[in-house]
Amino acid sequence: MPKLGIIAGSGRFPAFIADAAKADGWEVVIFAIEGEANEAELTKKVKTIHWLQLGQLGHLIELFHKEKIRDAVMAGKVQKKRIYGNPKFDERAIQMMLRLKDSADDSLLGAVTKELESEGIKLHPSTFCIKELLAPKGVLTKVGPTEEQCRDIRFGWHIAKSIGKLDIGQTVVIKGTAVMAVEAIEGTDEAILRGGKLGGQGAVVVKVAKPQQDTRFDMPAVGLRTIEAMVEVGARVLAIEAGWTVLLERDEMLALAEESGIIVAAYTEPPGEDRT
Repeated sequence: MPKLGIIAGSGRFPAFIADAAKADGWEVVIFAIEGEANEAELTKKVKTIHWLQLGQLGHLIELFHKEKIRDAVMAGKVQKKRIYGNPKFDERAIQMMLRLKDSADDSLLGAVTKELESEGIKLHPSTFCIKELLAPKGVLTKVGPTEEQCRDIRFGWHIAKSIGKLDIGQTVVIKGTAVMAVEAIEGTDEAILRGGKLGGQGAVVVKVAKPQQDTRFDMPAVGLRTIEAMVEVGARVLAIEAGWTVLLERDEMLALAEESGIIVAAYTEPPGEDRT
């Protein structure tokens, strides 16, 4: 049986991948980041979990070799602000960081990928084995957006693509064709809370893939917590990119959206510009 190593951050994404990989015939070993990965959930999924502190890149590679694993996937978020909270970088991580031109997400994750691949460890797309979780095109709730909401989606879509190209974030919060919040280091949910509080009831949340999206890491994902954040501030529309956005806890997420009067829709192009 082939072995797959899951480098696990926070959220339920690592558990979803673990289940899918096992169903696909892989023996799964989890390399969990302390303070991020969900121990209670992951211990139910696999027999072997190695716990590492953020910044222990050399130790991670040593463990991959010890387990004789040559296939890997990154899953789950790591709060980037922790990088600035005095993490215990080992020598290999320090040397990698010194070679970086900047600390943008793509630069950091790309550098980690190169370090793994230099050791014969292949990093697979983060949607490995779970392509069925990618959002299909169309309105996912019973009711679709109004024309006014579609204008906000169109407006926000191009801004979200622009900040994605700059590797700032993937989410914007819009109200009346004005930007209420742009996602940066705080992450999607915090951006929703901040933008929703500024815009008040009826804000539109737009989340897309980066134009240069590397499917091996940082794929856009939404789930139950996304809708909970929208409910908290009275946001009314979630527009995501079809084929690129991972839907976590889909049934629970959409049930809460329907109950709360939130519209969820997935597009390949913003509404009114769709050429497919």
